[in-house]
Amino acid sequence: MTTVELTRFRVEPARVEELLRARPAMLADFRADRAGFLGARLVRLPGDEWLDIVTWSTPEDFAASRAKGANLPGIAAFFAAIAALISAEEGAEPPFSGS
Repeated sequence: MTTVELTRFRVEPARVEELLRARPAMLADFRADRAGFLGARLVRLPGDEWLDIVTWSTPEDFAASRAKGANLPGIAAFFAAIAALISAEEGAEPPFSGS
């Protein structure tokens, strides 16, 4: 089973373009520096909120990524555009059951 990271955060309207411009470099840094990073989807929600859905190979890969924090410029620039963290959760994606 893969691990799914669900991070909900708020971005001030004036910083949305900054967040979106920073996204490609953040993803490139994750691909280069984060073992087990499989991909990410960014979802815009109502009320200046966003949801980042990130998949990891294992819970250990996710934990190691969290420990690194904003250690690279692309990641730091993306995080800098975030006004507030609302929630961060971890779940497991079950294997396809065929039904």
